[in-house]
Amino acid sequence: MSAPSDPSVSHTGARIREVPVWDPLVRLIHWSLALTILLNGAITEEESKMHEWVGYVALGLVGVRLLWALIGPPQARFSAFPPSPTQALRHLRSVLSGDRAVHLSHNPLGALMVYNLWLTVIALGVTGYMMTTIRFFGIEWVEDAHELAFNWLLLSIVLHIAGVAFDSWRTGISLVRSIINGRKRLPQGTKIE
Repeated sequence: MSAPSDPSVSHTGARIREVPVWDPLVRLIHWSLALTILLNGAITEEESKMHEWVGYVALGLVGVRLLWALIGPPQARFSAFPPSPTQALRHLRSVLSGDRAVHLSHNPLGALMVYNLWLTVIALGVTGYMMTTIRFFGIEWVEDAHELAFNWLLLSIVLHIAGVAFDSWRTGISLVRSIINGRKRLPQGTKIE
């Protein structure tokens, strides 16, 4: 079966509407932060100035994103994805029962992951900075904390990617596409929470 010529119609014939969800700054920060993590995790030398500066850029990106969560458009604000373990458990139960509802922003589990990622990058930035100071240079617990935070970040990224893949499969809506172009393509009749 060939793809429909009308982009507002899905391959099943259902009408599609595109809903803006991620503004350009949110998308730029998301992909830039991913790049800084890749650079510092796989490319730069751990004790190099480049590693240090890439870490500061990552910390700055999180700082800008937190500010944007206060003053940005509604979908970018904290109120669009509040951290709530209770809502996350409720969401998990509904997913396990077969619910395919879509959240325009992060679903409650995704929201917890976002806050986790931000806090982990902040912990990496703080411990990384501490290791450059006279007071904390060579202090084992600071180095251990930095390494632990990085390992936690790697695990969190794996879980984040798995969650994105699962939610895209579960809802039929590509979350990767939405973080690239800023819009979610919702078939007619999609249940939105």
